[in-house]
Amino acid sequence: MAKKKKDFYDDGRTVADMNIDGMPWYNPKKRESAANPVSELSPKEAFEVTKGVLAAALAVGAVFVVVFLLFILFCVFVWFR
Repeated sequence: MAKKKKDFYDDGRTVADMNIDGMPWYNPKKRESAANPVSELSPKEAFEVTKGVLAAALAVGAVFVVVFLLFILFCVFVWFR
C-alpha cells in the first residue's frame, strides 16, 4: 500500500530570496517591500549580536593560534632534534 502524501502548504515564508539584480525575473518593487529582520534590532541588541559574533570569531582564531604554537613547539623540541 502506498502512503498518501500530505498536501503542500505554503505559509509564505522566504527561505532564499531569488530576486537577484540582472536575472530575467528580477522585480525591483519586490526588493523594496521585503522586510529585513536585522534592521528591526534595537541598537543595544545589534551591539550584543556584534559582540557575540566577535567573541566567536576570536575563539576560533585563538584555537588556530594555539594549534600553530603547539606545532612549532613540537617541531623545535621533538621533530628537529
